Amino acid sequence: MRICLIGAGGVGAAFCAIAARRDFFDEVVVADYDLERARRAVADLDERFTAAQVDASESEAVATLARDHGSTHVMNAVDPRFVMAIFTGAYAAGADYLDMAMSLSRPHPEHPYSQTGVKLGDEQFAKAAQWEEAGRLALVGMGVEPGLSDVFARYAADHLFTEIDELGTRDGANLTVDGYDFAPSFSIWTTIEECLNPPVIWQDGAWTTTEPFSEPEVFDFPEGIGPVECVNVEHEEVLLMPRWVQARRVTFKYGLGEEFIDVLKTLHKLGLDRTDAVSVRGAQVSPRDVVAACLPDPATLGSAMHGKTCAGLWVTGTGTDGAPRSTYLFHVVDNNWSMREYGHQCVVWQTAVNPVVALELLARGTWSGRGVLGPEAFDAVPFLDLLTEYGSPWGQREQ
Repeated sequence: MRICLIGAGGVGAAFCAIAARRDFFDEVVVADYDLERARRAVADLDERFTAAQVDASESEAVATLARDHGSTHVMNAVDPRFVMAIFTGAYAAGADYLDMAMSLSRPHPEHPYSQTGVKLGDEQFAKAAQWEEAGRLALVGMGVEPGLSDVFARYAADHLFTEIDELGTRDGANLTVDGYDFAPSFSIWTTIEECLNPPVIWQDGAWTTTEPFSEPEVFDFPEGIGPVECVNVEHEEVLLMPRWVQARRVTFKYGLGEEFIDVLKTLHKLGLDRTDAVSVRGAQVSPRDVVAACLPDPATLGSAMHGKTCAGLWVTGTGTDGAPRSTYLFHVVDNNWSMREYGHQCVVWQTAVNPVVALELLARGTWSGRGVLGPEAFDAVPFLDLLTEYGSPWGQREQ
């Protein structure tokens, strides 16, 4: 296996640190628009890792890079505005493809809070037949959320439940960052996109939408994190899980906190969440890019962070014994552990470990497939076993 990794930011650099301890691949070429950042990501790794420069917005540039290195797999580790360029470039290069976030949505032009417009991943699923006919695999949404949460859905359907009422992804943390009043632990560009778009809900065989930050609930997270208020947020799980797992309802709720929600609402009121460029003293700039540039790089915050992050799936329905069941499947990462073991903060590490595990399963032939597939399309047990082998076990709690 020869991997072309596009993106050497926090998640991309953590991907490299995790993969360096495994032997299932021959090469990882780490490419970024900023060549120096790519070089930093591979600086302390072995000879299998090399750095390159690429413009991820140009599909032909991605294709040329992958062809030049004989890449068998293109791994997308940049924010979702570049998904289609990298997805298209991988196909043109004859490589398989993985990502951790899917093609962007566009709200319904007239009824954004009741009807879907272009949904997350629609542009990719429109190409599914093309990938399948070519005998090629695009494994989409293979981070932590989406990704591991979707693996949990497959596991619950196959081993814990006979009927599922709700698949409810619940994400929360108790992280603090020394020296900052406001410092997101993940890409603010992506966070704004997710949190201010109309959230999608799967209900009784159809997708519908609601208003941002709707249906607040307090969820008690495990391993000392405790109760966190969670709200509806647009996320890929809701668009992926119903395609392979039967459930009456599918939701995604994120533990943002009141302060974070207030900041996001303010950015929206001021128009600072916009992605289209505005003229500032003759220069064309995207307001959202300015916001991102003003905040600290999440990848650099690890030494100042404290606490744990939890990704998980709350499943309710009928258990295999015929009785009602409510189970939370979860994965917790302590920032002190991830910094000590890998030198990367817990949120980016937790995101990055899952595509590494998936690539190893593909290299072994344990997972295989054609077309555009989500993690739910594969057997969950080998994935969960290998994740534990990586030193980061998952957990299960009856609710």
